[in-house]
Amino acid sequence: MPEYLAPGVYVEEVSFRSKSIEGVPTSTTGFAGVARFGPVQFTGGPAATEPRLITSYTEFERVYGGLDAMEMTGVSDPRPVYLAHAARAFFNNGGTRLYISRVFRPDAGKTVRDHVARLDASPALGAAMWWARWPGRDGNVLLHTEVVRSKNLAFKHPAVVGDLLARHTWGIQVKTARHGTVVEVTQAADPVLKGNDAVVPARLLVVQVDADGRQTFVGSGGVVDNALIDLPGVQLAIVEMRVTVYGPRGRVDSHEQLAAHPGQRRFIGTVLGLNNPEDETALVALEWDDAGEAWWPAALVAALQGADKRLAQGSDGVVPEPDDFRGSEADVDNASVKATGLEALAELTDIAIVALPDAGSLDGDDRVQAAAGHLIAHAEKCRYRIAVVDGPPNASLTAIREFRGKFDSKYAALYHPWIEVLDPTVPNAPGVPPRKLLLPPSGFVTGIYARNDIERGVHKAPANEVVRGLTQFEININKARQDVLNPEGVNCLRFFEGRGHRVWGARTMSSDPEWKYVNVRRLFIYLEHSIDKATQWAVFEPNNERLWKNIRSAVEDFLYVLWRDGALLGSKPEEAYFVRCDRSTMTQNDLDNGRMICLVGVAPSRPAEFVIFRVGQWTANAQS
Repeated sequence: MPEYLAPGVYVEEVSFRSKSIEGVPTSTTGFAGVARFGPVQFTGGPAATEPRLITSYTEFERVYGGLDAMEMTGVSDPRPVYLAHAARAFFNNGGTRLYISRVFRPDAGKTVRDHVARLDASPALGAAMWWARWPGRDGNVLLHTEVVRSKNLAFKHPAVVGDLLARHTWGIQVKTARHGTVVEVTQAADPVLKGNDAVVPARLLVVQVDADGRQTFVGSGGVVDNALIDLPGVQLAIVEMRVTVYGPRGRVDSHEQLAAHPGQRRFIGTVLGLNNPEDETALVALEWDDAGEAWWPAALVAALQGADKRLAQGSDGVVPEPDDFRGSEADVDNASVKATGLEALAELTDIAIVALPDAGSLDGDDRVQAAAGHLIAHAEKCRYRIAVVDGPPNASLTAIREFRGKFDSKYAALYHPWIEVLDPTVPNAPGVPPRKLLLPPSGFVTGIYARNDIERGVHKAPANEVVRGLTQFEININKARQDVLNPEGVNCLRFFEGRGHRVWGARTMSSDPEWKYVNVRRLFIYLEHSIDKATQWAVFEPNNERLWKNIRSAVEDFLYVLWRDGALLGSKPEEAYFVRCDRSTMTQNDLDNGRMICLVGVAPSRPAEFVIFRVGQWTANAQS
């Protein structure tokens, strides 16, 4: 109770309503896989390696690279970027939020950092190195660094009177110049340099500012050199840099007004820093070491400015193994070692759907099975998400049944067959047939899951939904084939004349009839996660009838909305659900040990998988 220690009027806010439960998002998806570029954990790399939230394919392309096939070690032909194609299919089919966890495996005997593109800037003093921010061939970008000169900013500082016997002046100064600013000196007889004319190191000075605000000028070798500017007609221009990066797929990034001293607001090592860049999707980073030399900023300008330069040595590594996709947990003793692969997705609580678009393309049935097993284990461990599993490509009826028979999980669903699309990386040419590409169905299906949740709700089975962005399915599954596959929990993708390409199944990979359907499993995930998240306030509250009533009221209100939306069976709420939280659900032993137990029962609405019309002859004058 509040304390009342002095006479007066006390106004207090109280609540007369039960706490509400807000439903968690169900369409947020997570992919782990191989990409051309983008965040990945490695020693010596940027600190921010956590999976990025992507909301459009354009954003995916900027962060993780495009669709162009990858030249990976040990693979004779360029390998399709299944992750990028899956992201594209996800957004084409209605997905809106996608987390990406990039997986990278270095060549044998090398580290991930060995696959990062680089370029030695080699300034005269200290050291500077251009690096791509992430490993991959997409890091072999073209750099163009040019000098940007200001107008003449020299001015004569007025004389300063100390005592009557001494008069002195600070001499030539530079307007707006701060400590560490690089300036270019032009004598009356010198030609004025303009545009991107090459700088002359002998003309460069670095401004030093003392405690009184007086500017002095440091020349080559760190020597204070004011004599260079104490000549008639001298001009002083501030020198800054502009770095233009020409990346893959026509991408051009321009970074303006870059300074060469760490004390400057737009120091190049900060704007293009490894860990805290101005743009987190920047393609390059600059590592620098000023070696404590006062003239180092001018040396850096002279070294970086010049002709176009290309980073080199960026490569795509090898095809990951199943354990790479599973990843590793973060090191609790070393904050710089972050989680990788699926383990990185496990740290995100808002993901409801997960997939491994690369899993089905691995060499060998054992690898495909192992990767699928890691994905299913991840979904079961996280509890509040479902795994969309791809079968192997070119799988026969026997092969896909054998693959399905190796798993039993209520947190996973298998889709078959693979999907054929026109290869978007090959331009159309007259008279040349377009090249086709086979893709795993998970990217398309997860997008349909998200679209279904947004348009109808998680309680509606994600089936009888149109698949967008394809030419045809890998094989044609007819009714006879589906009669074999459907009872075993293989969700088929089928083509229907006049109705297009559709998902024609909504079963999990579980042998338990109670969890046969995807929408039932996902509805309970939604219920459990929402109640879990929204009732954390109850922890450490007094465990009495008042708390029990609040809990019952909150859960009943939440379930009533679900029933009204058609997620639960029953013609009235009493038939659709019940909530009990009282002495009948808790013993004295539970109360003595601080346990509050609430029992919730719901009647989920299962899909009308078999729609049966019984038709018979009826005589008009017959009596019923």
